[in-house]
Amino acid sequence: MFHEYGDILTVDDLMEMLQLGRNSVYRLLKDGHIKSIKMGRIHRIPRDQVIDYIIQKCK
Repeated sequence: MFHEYGDILTVDDLMEMLQLGRNSVYRLLKDGHIKSIKMGRIHRIPRDQVIDYIIQKCK
């Protein structure tokens, strides 16, 4: 799933993957639904976290 993306994603990648707007993606990150690493002002999101989020939401 999502093999065309690298192991570490940006906010723009996440927006494209989930077909969501920037505000919705930042809300998911802020609320901890998708875990990320913040380096300065930039979020880095492990691809596995996105896959886990999708699987959890499908249950």
